[in-house]
Amino acid sequence: MNTRTLIIGFAALAISASAFANDIYKWTDENGNVHYEDRPSGEASEQRLQISYNRTNAKAVEGRVQQQQDTANTRRLAKEEAKAAELTAAEERAAAEQKLAQCESHRARLKTILESRRVYRQNQTGEREYLDEAQRAEARTKAEELIKETCGS
Repeated sequence: MNTRTLIIGFAALAISASAFANDIYKWTDENGNVHYEDRPSGEASEQRLQISYNRTNAKAVEGRVQQQQDTANTRRLAKEEAKAAELTAAEERAAAEQKLAQCESHRARLKTILESRRVYRQNQTGEREYLDEAQRAEARTKAEELIKETCGS
């Protein structure tokens, strides 16, 4: 068992050593196809290329990855803030529209109280109850107060 493991280890070492070979040969065949090999082919167009490499700096890679993650997080947060601001603006517009509608409703009610000869309201059973002068004055005062609250004037 140990010899078998030892043989496999040596074979792996031999294969990996050839992967780190520095000599690469480039040559072109008669059809114009370019070939790259790690052994000389003997062709007349063959060129020996020197390949060198440097080990990757793990700290530099970690720094770039961290910078990319920070940039992505910053973009994500900016998008979330923009979306929240958009929702807030939409809610404010809806509230302003609702307030304007209430204002118009109160003004219409006041106009009805001032211009109509007979003003009524519906009771709980759905029947009309006509207002006397005191009730009408009270309804007018209430409508004016509501206009001041909702319309600001």
